[in-house]
Amino acid sequence: MAEAVALLAALRLQLDWGADEALAELPLDRMVVRPLSPPLAAPAPPLPPGAEPPAERPAAARGLVRPALVASPLAATPAGQQAAALAAGADSLDALREAMACFDGSPLRETATNLVFADGVPDSGLMLVGEAPGADEDRLGRPFVGVSGRLLDRMLASIRLSRERNFYITNILPFRPPGNRTPTDAEIALFLPFVLRHIALARPRQLVLLGGVAAKGLLRSKEGITRLRGRWHQVTIKEDETLPALATLHPAYLLRNPGAKRDAWADLLLLRSRLAQE
Repeated sequence: MAEAVALLAALRLQLDWGADEALAELPLDRMVVRPLSPPLAAPAPPLPPGAEPPAERPAAARGLVRPALVASPLAATPAGQQAAALAAGADSLDALREAMACFDGSPLRETATNLVFADGVPDSGLMLVGEAPGADEDRLGRPFVGVSGRLLDRMLASIRLSRERNFYITNILPFRPPGNRTPTDAEIALFLPFVLRHIALARPRQLVLLGGVAAKGLLRSKEGITRLRGRWHQVTIKEDETLPALATLHPAYLLRNPGAKRDAWADLLLLRSRLAQE
């Protein structure tokens, strides 16, 4: 019994420190390209006497090469097709907002009070993407206006940025999930066409991804935010267009874990350094 209590206490300590994924006993070298194991095939029947063996098909035709981009299964659903079509048809931010308001492919719309689109200066060159609206955002229809939003404003003010002059801000989801729960992978994938179109229309020069949902969704990564933060990445907006993106901790996480503010400050210094080079 005492051992079980000690193990639970150790697990709670890890959660309090912000651990969000399990680690293997040995580090994995992700720079090593590991070939895919070919599927097992039945042995070919023996050839008749004097027959030529058939020419070998290319690896891609045999299904042994993984495609560079894998489409989400949701893209083939009616809701996914509707989201992609509405996003592609929007030629301005106002049109995109209207398209998102018309989108009826997600039950989140039925439980939310307001569509939360964006705030700040669209042509500022700096765009921040968060996770999902909270209760205050849902009530007012604006992103990051609650306690975590006020913390974010103070953080950015420390490097002389404000949403009235210097940045534009939105979320992965435009509707509040019930009970402020974390967005599901299916919800993120469903609204991703709107987010990518939003970025394309705002045309920022840099992105800041606030929290694990935004970072993993836009970077198509399975790594946690504690591994993704603190460095610049490339977000693919279109097939041939990428943008530099800095992943950092969500202000709501900082409110729960004040000790992580040192890491967030280091991220802000990276952002300030890059903006100073423009």
